[in-house]
Amino acid sequence: MKRICGLILFCFGGGMAVMLFLPKTITTLLFIIGCLVAGYQLFCCQ
Repeated sequence: MKRICGLILFCFGGGMAVMLFLPKTITTLLFIIGCLVAGYQLFCCQ
């Protein structure tokens, strides 16, 4: 279950990276990085 949640968070963070082409704020960037890191930790690090 942790791997599925990790994959979902990682893909969500990757999809949010598309928002970088829109006007960006530091909060959006931190949210994207947080999702990618949390997804990687849940998926790869058991």
